[in-house]
Amino acid sequence: MKLLSWNIQWGRGMDGRVDLERVVRDLHAIGDFDVICLQEVAVNFPGLPGNDARDQVAELAALLPGYTPIYAPATDVPDGAGGRKQFGNAVFSRLPVGQIWRHALPWPVDAAVPSMQRVLLEAVVHAAFGPVRVMTSHLEYYSAVQRSAQIDAIRNLHAVASAHARQPRVGKGEEGGSFEVFERPAAALLCGDMNFPAEAPERSRLLAPFADGTPALLDSWDVLHPGEPHAPTVGIHPVDFVDAPACFDFVFITEDLAPRLHAHGIDRDTTASDHQPVWVALAS
Repeated sequence: MKLLSWNIQWGRGMDGRVDLERVVRDLHAIGDFDVICLQEVAVNFPGLPGNDARDQVAELAALLPGYTPIYAPATDVPDGAGGRKQFGNAVFSRLPVGQIWRHALPWPVDAAVPSMQRVLLEAVVHAAFGPVRVMTSHLEYYSAVQRSAQIDAIRNLHAVASAHARQPRVGKGEEGGSFEVFERPAAALLCGDMNFPAEAPERSRLLAPFADGTPALLDSWDVLHPGEPHAPTVGIHPVDFVDAPACFDFVFITEDLAPRLHAHGIDRDTTASDHQPVWVALAS
């Protein structure tokens, strides 16, 4: 199973031009992926620099035939003309997809800084080695208070999913009904733009062990490169939100998946966004 995570900045490259065909072309040049997790995907959001009213989910789906598109808007607001503007995260999977969850993350008041609603998109995909939960998010950039609350919420959601895996719910007689039970395994990957650098305390907070049997999350970079500084995912090409290259984009895996992890990559070359793509490969 190969998974790629990328904050595509609504397809806006370092040249200021929005070009989703370029995003997909560069993605394919990196490799052949079973699951693609994208952050900052917009629908009918012409107010974003360089963008128009295009439906980026539909456009990306057309550019990725054979993949099931899954979208979770974090921002969903009126456009003033009777429609809706949406901005959030997407997963495209060519593996079979089971149950899907869209979790609104906490947005506590922090009036001193700009902020927006954030979301965690979770989907069960069926890899060759079994079902695995894929989670992708884009945490708050400006507010450490909100970012910490979002990390705690993600940890709680992971613990709840693991509890379901340990004690399956009743509902096997409900095939076809709303109480039908679908797999929600403890094994998981969490990826996205976390908006904290690798050395930040937020990363340690996210990776802290659980006391109830929930499998811990591990940083896939650390699994394959123990003791080495993280390779940067932002600032390789000049941006205005970091002073020096840093790692903001991660793929975390549950500890049970660590023996399957055999590759971790960051593409340094593409300029199709202000972030670089990150990818991992898990053996069957």
